[in-house]
Amino acid sequence: MVARLIDEDPQGAYGYSKVALRLASRVAAVREAAGFAAYANQKYSEALAEFRAARRMTGNVDLWPVMADCERGLGRPEKALDMAGAPEVHKLDKAGQVEMRLVAAGARRDMGQLDAAIVTLQSPELASHSVQPWTARLRYAYADALLAAEREDEAREWFAKAIEADKDGSTDASDRLAELDGVEFVDAFDETETETEPEPEPEAEPEVEVESDVEAEVEREVESERSHDVEPQEPSVEKAEDGDKD
Repeated sequence: MVARLIDEDPQGAYGYSKVALRLASRVAAVREAAGFAAYANQKYSEALAEFRAARRMTGNVDLWPVMADCERGLGRPEKALDMAGAPEVHKLDKAGQVEMRLVAAGARRDMGQLDAAIVTLQSPELASHSVQPWTARLRYAYADALLAAEREDEAREWFAKAIEADKDGSTDASDRLAELDGVEFVDAFDETETETEPEPEPEAEPEVEVESDVEAEVEREVESERSHDVEPQEPSVEKAEDGDKD
């Protein structure tokens, strides 16, 4: 549910994740989802705590780049750069390594090191002609850094390359390129010339208690997660009888 809500309703996803945490705080997938919900609402300290908890439970390094980005959000770009050079980065898959490169470049920009940010983004993945899931964002970040460095012609070229790779419109590269070219978009309809009758106000609906429904749905999802995410059991230790202590 958090994954379904997080793009369209980040606050709703966050509220849902808090219910899930109350019910299943020892399930790694719940902690990870809560981290992403907090991250989407710019609650970086909370997100970082949840990501750390999920990583302790699973030992997985996949969350390393987003944890580093939380450090940026907390105003600690130096810490993000330290994480970019940590051994964990070598354990990431290609997508994770590209994500870590984007975070490191962002940290360089946070520190006012614009030229270093540009160099950080220069990589075989950037130069590759093949289109991967990360290609549009990588090209966009490079174009944006070039533009910040007042290298406008190069920025225009890379915004155009980002558009080529951005099949699902995950960036606003087309708008940025149009802005560089001086193109202005005008709405086809002039709202001032369109007469519309005011819509009647909807009748007030009685308040419905929804939290119980949310909890029921969370419980169903938690049970599903538990079937894939079994927690290690605490070893049982029998207490010695008082008489055996001597």
